[in-house]
Amino acid sequence: MSFKSSYLNEVYEGLAKRNAEQKEFLQAVREVFESLEPVVAAHPGLEKNGIMERLTEPERAVLFRVPWVDDSGKVRVNRGYRVQFSSAIGPYKGGLRFHPSVNLSIIKFLGFEQTFKNSLTGLPMGGGKGGSDFDPKGKSDTEVMRFCQSFMTELYRHIGPNCDVPAGDIGVGGREIGYLFGQYKRIRNEFTGVLTGKGIPYGGSLARTEATGYGLCYFTKEMLAANGMSFEGKKIVISGSGNVATYANQKATQLGGRVIAMSDSNGYIVDENGIDYKVIKEIKEVKRARIKTYPEYVSGAKYVEGSSGIWNVPCDIALPCATQNELPLEGAKALVSNGCKAVAEGANMPSTPEAIAYLQANNILFAPAKASNAGGVATSGLEMSQNSLRLSWTFDEVDERLHNIMKNIYANAAQAAEIYGMKGNLVAGANIAGFTKVADAMIAHGIV
Repeated sequence: MSFKSSYLNEVYEGLAKRNAEQKEFLQAVREVFESLEPVVAAHPGLEKNGIMERLTEPERAVLFRVPWVDDSGKVRVNRGYRVQFSSAIGPYKGGLRFHPSVNLSIIKFLGFEQTFKNSLTGLPMGGGKGGSDFDPKGKSDTEVMRFCQSFMTELYRHIGPNCDVPAGDIGVGGREIGYLFGQYKRIRNEFTGVLTGKGIPYGGSLARTEATGYGLCYFTKEMLAANGMSFEGKKIVISGSGNVATYANQKATQLGGRVIAMSDSNGYIVDENGIDYKVIKEIKEVKRARIKTYPEYVSGAKYVEGSSGIWNVPCDIALPCATQNELPLEGAKALVSNGCKAVAEGANMPSTPEAIAYLQANNILFAPAKASNAGGVATSGLEMSQNSLRLSWTFDEVDERLHNIMKNIYANAAQAAEIYGMKGNLVAGANIAGFTKVADAMIAHGIV
């Protein structure tokens, strides 16, 4: 499929030729370009200033080796990445992902998406992402510590509170952030807000842990309200059982919904009485066990092998919160046939393009990740602010700021879609609203 704009075609074809193997990155760029067709047509200055060419090439991409020693004394080597995509509106900001699937394509796609997501928050943050193909699962605390210390021994050269502020992502939780921060402080001999998602005793923000899941529900609440609906009495399916999914469960339940299914990479559970997020936390964070053990805690719940089947569970609202491309066309068809009314993305790019097109064609309310899961990075931005001010806000203060940010993201995305003749299309609206701010800043800075 080609774009109507010859300019977008030229840029994309060149990008695809140079990055032919990077399918996730190209998928993300194509989805954004499709939304920006009317913007490019209305603003010829974008082509004159080479905005699309500059925006799709990261300002900097660093690949490095990470040697570490396992508990048996064997030397292991992993790859580390940091892609600094855009600093047009602020320091690079984006998480670190430790997972075997990590490669340059995935880190570039995440960094590209992060640029627009951060722009949507209204906070002064650019876009970046990083990580490693290291897998923390099954590793001892000392092995994770050794890896994190080795990773930071290279990464510290490229980050700083006014340059690049990483955070956590898949495989990088409080434990990993603590080890990374400790090594940074040790090397640099300074205590600065160089990482977010830190523990409360050493500069972390209250409500950061809950932020992405809460923010997802706040955005979904606005989307539902604009269409005469609410969470009240709705049956909800949430894929995943990590941080985002767990706190999306909590907030959706507080807003009157009932979460009836959750999953992990092995399978999913169904509990028509409502899944208890506290039990999920116990299983995943304390026991570090699989979700299949949930029926051992709650009678009446059942476990089904195979996580992809979760989309066959009839629901009113679906919140994909696991990983990229987890909701395929088949899943979208199952949701539509079972009467689903809204889908809001909690993970990064969890729905395939075919699934999104099918949902939109069948009038399902759809919230794209760069808007609906921006709560995590928004609260990371609030953590940066607290670190700079040497202050600590209360949970309620941070939560209120988060709620307002998500309301504004919805309003701005909905307005942008309407301005360009695509009312109700939040995918296009989020891309346009996020892009416009970044492009304006790039033009103002000159050719840099």
